[in-house]
Amino acid sequence: MLIIYRDKCVGCRACVQVCPFGALHIDDEKKAVVDPAICTLCGACVEVCRFDAMEIKREEEEPKWEFSDWRGVWVFAEQKENKVQPVVFELLGKARELADKLGTYVGAVLLGEAVEKEAQELIYRGADKVYLVEDSSLRYFVDEEYAAVLTRLIKKHKPEIILSGATAIGRALVSRVAVSIQAGLTADCTGLDVDLETRNLLQTRPAFGGNIMATIITPRHRPQMATVRHKVFPEAEADKKRKGEIIRESLVDEDKDVRTKVLEVVKDMTSTVNLAEADIIVSGGRGLRSPENFKLLEELAEVLGGAVGASRAAVDAGWIPYSHQVGQTGKTVCPKIYFAIGISGQIQHLVGMQSSNCIIAINSDPNAPIFSVAHYGIVGDLFEIVPALTKAFKKALNR
Repeated sequence: MLIIYRDKCVGCRACVQVCPFGALHIDDEKKAVVDPAICTLCGACVEVCRFDAMEIKREEEEPKWEFSDWRGVWVFAEQKENKVQPVVFELLGKARELADKLGTYVGAVLLGEAVEKEAQELIYRGADKVYLVEDSSLRYFVDEEYAAVLTRLIKKHKPEIILSGATAIGRALVSRVAVSIQAGLTADCTGLDVDLETRNLLQTRPAFGGNIMATIITPRHRPQMATVRHKVFPEAEADKKRKGEIIRESLVDEDKDVRTKVLEVVKDMTSTVNLAEADIIVSGGRGLRSPENFKLLEELAEVLGGAVGASRAAVDAGWIPYSHQVGQTGKTVCPKIYFAIGISGQIQHLVGMQSSNCIIAINSDPNAPIFSVAHYGIVGDLFEIVPALTKAFKKALNR
């Protein structure tokens, strides 16, 4: 708890000004008062107090939690149309690194119909064990059924860490599982490491709108679960010489006790290129002024063989579907070339694209934040610059 020695407090307000949570105020007697319901014991007020009027007294350290029978780093091997998704290979690379530090194995959980051929690829990419569950009812992702299967496997085999891609499927699945087994879960991680002494997973993710990076641990429960953004880790290289074990598991009646089923799958036909996989992305923002002007970006992307992206402002305005959104609440991308056209460069957008190999910004405002991360910047009218670029690339590429 935070203790305030009123005989030493002079009401200077330094602690009030520095408290990031607004937990302190000065009362009528000009003494600092804390609201314990808001205070997080961050210690900022203690550090700034020049009169030694504040002290944090913590309760005795909690006992160490015993998880000796929980071992292994698992990756949920998301697949679509019987093909394992690239984010899985990124997670296997990181899982291999974490498992080597912890002295344990890497497991992959593969659910679906007729997906056994993908199990060997998971082994080539770093998995020591692949838990394979095949059934016609698993052909399409249904969160209830997939969660029931994964929950049962976790209780049976007791992995200490479970990683999943921060995709629509991954987010829907692992949140259900985490609640079911009362495990800790950190979403949208951009960094992972382990504390070798405690075997805690150090889960780093953007917080407060991307203004800070928070490292989160879940020391009281196992498994430790995290979803990880696509394109933040390199893919694990395939080693055709690697050997591993395929462990076949079967569905039980309880797994099939679900309330929903997939009647039909309708593919999004608004984009012919997967945004997360594109080597070149041409993104537009509020500077395009209207949805019709995205045609300029589509033409440039077509010439370059790239995909069209967008900022949240453009999506919120209804100019382009959400599937094109890049940023903290959209997709995280890492293309070879990223065009930011008419995008101011707010932190929420930068979080999703700033790791691109080459960023080219086009904006009429020379002070736009996007120029702080751009490798190349063009200040000018995008309605003149983009058509000129399209024409020049057509000529250079003979298209």
